[in-house]
This record gives sequence, C-alpha cells and structure tokens, in this order.
Amino acid sequence: MYINRELSWLEFNARVLDQARRAELPLLERIKFLAITAGNLDEFFQVRVGGLRLLRRSGKYTPDAAGLSPSDQLELIRARADAQVQAQYSLFNDELLPLMRVAGISPLSIGSLAESRVATLRRYFEDNVAPLLTPLAPEVDQPPVLPSLSIIIALELAGPGEESSRLVVVPLPDALPRRMHFAALDEGYVPAEDLICAFIADLFPGEELRAATPFRVTRNSDIAVPEEGADFAREMEAVLVARKFSDCVRLELPASTPPALADRIARAVGAGAEDTYRVPGLLRLTDLGDMAREPGHDNLKEEAWPSYPAADVDPSQSMFDNMAQGDILILNPYESYEPIIRLLEEAAADPDVLVIKQVLYRTAHGSRFIKALCRAAEAGKQVTVLVELKARFDEGHNLVQAERLQKAGVQVVYGVKGFKTHAKITLIVRREHGFLRRYCHFGTGNYNEKTAGLYSDVNLLTCNENLGADASQFFNSVTGLTRLMRFRRIFPAPSGMKDKLLSLIRAETHRALLGERAEITAKMNSLNDPDMMQALEQAAEAGVHLRLNVRGICCWAPGTPAARSRTRIISIVDRYLEHARIFSFLNGGSPLVYIASADWMPRNLERRVELLIPIEDHAAARRLLDVLDACFRDNTQAYVMQEDGSYTPVRNHAKPFSLQAHLQRLARLKAHDQERAGRLLLEPHVPIP
Repeated sequence: MYINRELSWLEFNARVLDQARRAELPLLERIKFLAITAGNLDEFFQVRVGGLRLLRRSGKYTPDAAGLSPSDQLELIRARADAQVQAQYSLFNDELLPLMRVAGISPLSIGSLAESRVATLRRYFEDNVAPLLTPLAPEVDQPPVLPSLSIIIALELAGPGEESSRLVVVPLPDALPRRMHFAALDEGYVPAEDLICAFIADLFPGEELRAATPFRVTRNSDIAVPEEGADFAREMEAVLVARKFSDCVRLELPASTPPALADRIARAVGAGAEDTYRVPGLLRLTDLGDMAREPGHDNLKEEAWPSYPAADVDPSQSMFDNMAQGDILILNPYESYEPIIRLLEEAAADPDVLVIKQVLYRTAHGSRFIKALCRAAEAGKQVTVLVELKARFDEGHNLVQAERLQKAGVQVVYGVKGFKTHAKITLIVRREHGFLRRYCHFGTGNYNEKTAGLYSDVNLLTCNENLGADASQFFNSVTGLTRLMRFRRIFPAPSGMKDKLLSLIRAETHRALLGERAEITAKMNSLNDPDMMQALEQAAEAGVHLRLNVRGICCWAPGTPAARSRTRIISIVDRYLEHARIFSFLNGGSPLVYIASADWMPRNLERRVELLIPIEDHAAARRLLDVLDACFRDNTQAYVMQEDGSYTPVRNHAKPFSLQAHLQRLARLKAHDQERAGRLLLEPHVPIP
C-alpha cells in the first residue's frame, strides 16, 4: 500500500507534537518540541505546499503513487494541517501556558499591568522601538513586498470624521527581540507585537486607530534554479530574490482579528480562503524554542548529555597516526565530533599534507571547517571544495562561505549541474616516507559542528586503500564533470547506488525463495522511492524479514497479510534528531553493512550526488548492527506503523529501553574504559560519572 508523501510527513510532525504532550518532560523541553513542530510546518508550507500549488496551476493532474492529484493533496493537507494547528494551540493555551505562568516565563498582557508599568513600557517604545519602525501602505498600485515568515502589524486608520479607512502595515524589525524583558516586570515578557500594537497610534497623530492585529505571510520557496547561465552563483542570488516576491501560500491571523480587517489583509497579500489560518493565540510558535536554548532556568530543562571522547581515538597521537592503526567509527553526538574537526585542522597545519578535498552542504556560522580550509589554502596546499549552493534555505550562507574560501585561495566548485551534491566526504592526501597516502572521512551528516551536537549520525575515518582510491575517483568525477563510475567499493548516486540497493534486496529475496533465512534491517529518514518500495513488498512476500526504522516520511505499508507478518516499521522521536542512514543485509549469515548520505527517495537516488559506503571493518560493522538491533528494542520513544499508515507508540511490559539512552550509556562506559586504561581524555572538561 502506498501512502501520500505529504500526509506521511504531517503524520511525522504529529509524532513530534506528541513529545510536547509528555507531562513527565521538563517544561522547556515540551516547549522546544512544540516550537519544532511549528518550524516544521513553516518549511512544509514553503516547499511542499508551494510546490503543489505550482503543479496545480500548471495543469498537471497526474496522481501520485497513492492516487491523489495535486488538488486532492491540497484539500487533505488543509484539513490535516488545520487540525494540527488547533492541536498545537490547544496544548499551548491549555497546558503549557499555565505552567509558564507558574514558572514566571509566560507572555504578559499589557492590559493587566499597573499604570506605572504601562508608562514604563510607553517610554521604552518611544525611545527604543518607534525609531526602528517603517509603516508601509500595501493598498497601492505597486505594493511593497512583505517579508515571508515575519510578524507584521496591520493597522486600520481613519481621519477625523471619515467613514473610510486606510490599511497600514508595519513589519517587526529584525533588530527587535520577539520577547521583550523589562526590569520593571518581575517575571515574564511582553511580545514585541503587543508592545507595538499598544502604542503605535502615537505614530499617527490626528488619525483614529480602529483596529490592529499581527499577521504572518508564508511564501512559496519551491523555486527552481535555471542552471542555464555560466554564473551559477549569480543565478542562485536571483532565486533568493525571487523568493521574496513569490506567491503567498499561507496567511496566519489571530482568531480575534475582525473579519473585515482579515479580508483586507488577505487581499493585500494575495491569500485566498484556503490559504488563511485563524490561530487562537501567539503567532510564530517556533520562536518559543529560543527559551529552551538560552542559559538559565536549568530546572525547566532536561539534564544535558555530554559528548564523550571517542574511545578509538588516542588524543596523544595525531589523527593520521590514529587512522593508520585501523578504521575508526564515531557515533555523534554520543561520542565527540571533535576528531573529525581535528583531522582537518591538523591537515591544514601539517607540512606533509599536499591536497585537501571536501564537500560542504550545510556549515555552521563561524565554521571551524571553513577556517581550517582557508588556513590550508593560505599555507600553499591544494584545496578544492565543492559548495552546494542548492542546499535549501542555506543558499545565502553558502554563497558567503564560498566567497570567503575563494579569497583564501581555495578552488571552489559549485556542485554538479542538474544535481544536488549531498555526499559527506573529505579526502586528504599526505606524503609519507616518499609515498602518498589517502586519509578519508565518510559520514551521514553535514560538516556542521553545531548540528553534530543535535543530530545522531555516523562517521567513518579510514585510510583504507580501496576507499581512498574511490574518494579520489569521486572528486575527479564531480570536479571534472565525468561520469560517476569504475569505483572499487563505494556506490554513488545517481549512477550506481539505487541499482546496488535493489540488487541487495533481490539477493535476500532469492535466498528467502530458496528457503534460507533472509533479513533486511535499515535505518533512514525517509522512504518513498516507488522501485524500492515495490522491491520491499516483493521481498516480504517471498519471506524476507524486514525491519525498517524510518524517522519521517514512509510511503510504504505492506499490502498483504503475508508481507505484514514479516515487516516491522518504526519511527523514533527523541531528544536528538535521528539522522543516520545504516543498512544491513543478512547475506546468508555474513551481514553486509553500509552507511549512506542518502535516504530511499527518488530525489536522493536519482537526482542527487550521494554515496553508499561499505563498512568492512568487523568491529565497526558489529557496532552498527548493534545500533540497528537497539532501534527495535526501544519501547519508550518508538512508534510502530499500523496497517493504515498511522502510528502508535510502542509500549510493552518489558523493562523500559530507549535507543538514545542506550547509546549514551555505551559511550560513557567506553570512556570509562579509556580512562581506566590510562589514556588522556580528549575533552578534559567532560565529566565521567
């Protein structure tokens, strides 16, 4: 049975919302999960709804694998999204907001404050807010572009004795904090939009303020890059500009907005009835997530888990010496991501390193990777970096980083025409004893030290000769624009990965038909490739036992009783974002284990440059098999897919078991063993209980 992709995604967001409902979690953790669901919906409307609108407008009514046309999908999305928004606000207003008041961190109503405090707020508005505001008139022949996802104040103004009124809009300045704290207020904060609405009439002397309300516009961001011109960076800049002028796909208004004003705002931004969402409370709930990230209120947060030193890395030796002793597998954030950064920083300073090549998809602000690459180029090393400019919503940041790299002397390549380059790979060539040796990093996550502490990923550090030769071939292909072929061990997309995965599934299917034990265990973020889903259905029918841990979108559910009896599909939602892609095939009792940068989606397997990496080191493969097994022991944070594609929490009478708590515990025990063995800790500040 095929499940619509968009509805499957909304089902995933509902699972995230379930975490915000967990009464046993500290308050700020619940608020964090609520904010994540709001941010997820923002991106969903920008990309998925925006894309469906374009499809419907183009007249393409071809149904998806689930048999739904673009119009059908938009209608179902509207119903599901509206229900999800109502659930968000029901949770926030009825449960979280009362708890926030008790904790002294809730939004305050200006109307409930004493006159002396209101006077303080008015003075603050006059001195620190009013000079930043820019009123705009949207009801003109060439209206101003209103920013997407920003809070905007709509004002209905009229002169003395005038029946008609005019509409004025005031975007919240970026320099203005959303939550405004004042020494005169003992606890809580005033939302910036409330402060502005309370006093903005002072900016329009001689006019009557008849109504004021905040609102929010979401614009379509599903705008393709032409890739026809010679200057790809300039084309991407044009796309970023185009997004500012794109169609409105969602208008959010407080439920209390007067109908006449709501209609006027909708006309001004080009929103129809199906685009308009009336929300019963604070707009842009995603901003609440900042409260969980800010220092303080530790009693309202879960105790942070430290990243322990990777036990297979000796900090007294260079990363090159460590890797020369054998493959190193690092599971972040349970184990520190520092060795991956350290490898590049050591390479930048090492006079024997001649060449550094790396793919960058999403990097952190203030990235240590970028700094190390610049230092390496400035030291005279040959440094080549493929910067993916089509990394959605990071395009502007990547343009800036690319310019910085180029100024330092780095050879920057802007991806492969027609494809996103999503592979996670670094190649370092070092002169050793008169010979050249390759050192490689392959991963499932981006080169981003910030998200490495939030996402659960796998890293392989190796100087395996075959993998090193493949890494060289990979970079030669993507920079020289030749076909991705003739690899020894790795399987790239779009040229070989899908065929390899299908052949592995068919091999297990063949074993099952011969009466042998056959099993596939896979962990990924999304599954919606029709060929992969069909192969899985055939495998389960033939007798292959399938265990799939699909965090987000899963568009396949077994279609027959026989297939269902051999298939278990789960999703784990916990404190870290499950991001690793790990695949295992029983192979007659000699398991084949792989990690990948790709999910099982057409975009990854057919329209992106990705890598599937075999894990040939026995100890590393065993660790990953244990991770996969632990996924299906989770009975606290796992959800199991039902026949209709819905999910229910896994609950049984076994001892409570959490995948992430298990991996954290293993990292701690390995660090204990390292300490007892007398090895120095990589990060001395990390306590080992």
